[in-house]
Formats: sequence, C-alpha cells, structure tokens
Amino acid sequence: MDEERILKIVRDENIKFIRLQLTDINGVLKNVEIPSDQLEEAFEKGIMFDGSSIDGFVRIDESDMYLRPDPKTFAILPWSREDSKSARMICDVYLPNGEPFQGDPRYRLKKVVEKAKEMGFTAYAGPEPEFFLLKRDEFGKPILDFMDSGGYFDMMPLDFGEAARKDMVLALEKMGIEVEASHHEVAPSQHEIDFRYTDILTTADNVQTFKFVVKTIALFHKLHATFMPKPFFGVNGSGMHTHMSLFRNDENAFVDPDKPYGLSDTAMNFIGGILKHARTITAVTNPTVNSYKRLVPGYEAPVNVAWSVGNRSALIRVPADRGKATRIEYRSPDPSCNAYLAFAVMLGAGLDGIEKDIKPPKPVEENIFAMDETKKMELEIETLPSDLKEALQLMEKDPLVREVLGDHIYNKFLEMKYKEWKDYSTRVTNWEIDRYLNVF
Repeated sequence: MDEERILKIVRDENIKFIRLQLTDINGVLKNVEIPSDQLEEAFEKGIMFDGSSIDGFVRIDESDMYLRPDPKTFAILPWSREDSKSARMICDVYLPNGEPFQGDPRYRLKKVVEKAKEMGFTAYAGPEPEFFLLKRDEFGKPILDFMDSGGYFDMMPLDFGEAARKDMVLALEKMGIEVEASHHEVAPSQHEIDFRYTDILTTADNVQTFKFVVKTIALFHKLHATFMPKPFFGVNGSGMHTHMSLFRNDENAFVDPDKPYGLSDTAMNFIGGILKHARTITAVTNPTVNSYKRLVPGYEAPVNVAWSVGNRSALIRVPADRGKATRIEYRSPDPSCNAYLAFAVMLGAGLDGIEKDIKPPKPVEENIFAMDETKKMELEIETLPSDLKEALQLMEKDPLVREVLGDHIYNKFLEMKYKEWKDYSTRVTNWEIDRYLNVF
C-alpha cells in the first residue's frame, strides 16, 4: 500500500472517517478520528494532537505532537456502516521539529529492528494471545464468572464463545490478518486465536489490532473480552507465548543441521541472551500486578529460567520444526504487555547474546514443574520474579533494558509501575477480610 493507492481506495469505497491509532506506554490503543478529506494532509504534514493527554508521553508545557499514519497498516473496519464507513491506520509519533518521539513504543521497537538489520538479520515473531470471554450484566459491566465449562479444544455446547470467536476471526481476516488457528483454551471461558508468523514490527501492530478487534466483536455479542492475565483463581491464566526467529537473506539463521539439536550458533547465542536477561525484562513482558498471579507453579506457567527442546516446563522451548520453521518459543509474556516494548526487549536480549557470544547451559528435558528445589539448584535453574516490585528492582539492574527502551520510556515506565505497586500494596483485599476479620 502506498499513499496514492490508499487515497483512491478511500474515494472508491466512499470511506467517511479515518481512525489514526497509537499506543501508550501501558500498551493501551488510542485513536483520533478525522474526516477522510483530511487524510491527504495527514500524509503530508501529520495530524497534531495533545501528547500530554497520553499516559507516559509528555508534560502539558510540551504537548504538541504529530501523528503520521503508516500506509502499510491501512484497513477498513469491517463492522462500520455503509453510510459512515471507516478505516484505520497505525501511526508513528513525531515532535514539532520533525524528529521521531523517543517515547513512542513503536519507535523503540523500530530501533531494535534496525539494529538487527545492521547485524544482517530480519526478525520474525508469532504470538499466541489468550483471553477470557465474560457475560455482561444489564448495565454492560462484565460479570466475573465463567460463561462455559469448556476446556482445551472443546466446542459447543461446552464452548459458549464459539460464535463470537468465529466472528473475531472473520473480522481479523477482513483487516488483512491471516489467522492460522482459533480454539477454546484450557480454562473455562478462555480462548486463543493465533495469527500468521511475520516480521516482528508487523506482528506487534497485529497484536494491537487483534486486541481492538476481539474487544469490539465481543461487545457486539454482548460479551466482555479481557486480556487480564489472571482474572480467576484456581485455573490457568492467559499468556502470550511468542515464537521468534532471525532470517538472513531469506534463510533461517537459526538452522544448522550439523550442530546439536539442528540449531546454529546464532540460535544458541540468541537463547543465551534471552536467558541472561529473562529476569530483568520480565517487568516489561509481564507488566501488571496481576501478571504475577499467573506466574506461579501449578498452572503450566513458565516460571523456570531454563530452555528445552520440546519440554514445555521450561521458559524457552524449541519446537520440533526445522528448516525455515526453526524458532524459539518464549513462554512467559502475557497479553497485558505492550507488544512493541515486550518484543523490543526480547529481541534486544537475543541480539545481545549474539553480539557477546553468550552460550546457554544444556537444555533441560526433565519436567521442571516436578523438580524439587535441590535439583533446581544443582542445575542452576533460577525463577522469574515473584511480583511486580521484584521485577522492577531487577529491571533497574540491567543497562540493556534502559538502552532498548530509551531514557524517556524507561523512566516513565518505572515511575508508573512503582506507583501501581504502591497503590496495590496499600489496598485491603477481600482475601484479607475473609482471612482476618473474624479471627483477630
């Protein structure tokens, strides 16, 4: 897609409105809507907006910023009415002097992508985002209760969300996202939709589009879709396992049939880099207080900092596919993360492993979930941080995270997340009332 072609489509399709979308530091999608006759100006000059109103952007005395739409992200919204048809484009954020805004999450991922390119690589990613579907009450508020009793790969009548999920897939495909699979997940009311593996920036854009589509279609079905990692106690939480690989000249750089496991030195160094930084990037890949209610033993969550060939109890798994499909699967991220920032630190950690020739330990093929602590210590298997505060403290010890995020996002992220932790840690929860009110 180029600008001229988009302008022609807008005229031919009689599109009335264009949604210009951006993502704040928390990963929340925002947009401003313009009449379609303003699109040409948006391409030429950008559209001014108030950056001080976006979480983590700028102060009120430096608020003028510009949105410049990326033509590659143009898509017609499939649910818009014929008489008021709308399209959307994802935007990059610029300062009045024409420089990219350092606090734009999409820009930070672009920086790491450019570094990979300088090293001779194109980075690819494919996530597996999970979510829960909930009923709404008469006032439209979500009801925190299971709406079905389905489990992994179940279908109706156990899967009450099947019709909504089918409409989500159709909407995603109309917006240019190729869906590979959709199904009911392990927990009741939990679902997963997987889309095609592609370059890592497009994948991050697709994650944001995916969340937007899933929430919108759920509304049309009078349901609420949540990407909260752990809304229910006692069942599996929602993760976003992310598959990653590097290509060089259209060849998968992770492949070497003559090496152990069929993995190249590049792949091994990439794994080594992510393992080295795994604990320090967790605040970004799992950025909420609730994220750490998922990262606990007993619910298939990958809390063990180890890698394996096939073994799903390790943090990094190498699936059995080889050739062009050779990849790693990083299993800790959850869908509450900002995809741009999460992919940036994951890719940055892997590239650091290549640059510094970091070699991983031997793969662990035993079930780590069943290991005792003595065995884990013997194998030097660490665990991911147990709460957001620990994750933030670890993040502050790693210069790589600051380098990848840039000073602006790094400082704003820590400020916002420490405030979130303080707010949480001073609240009195229902668990405390149930446990202590009648006892003491």
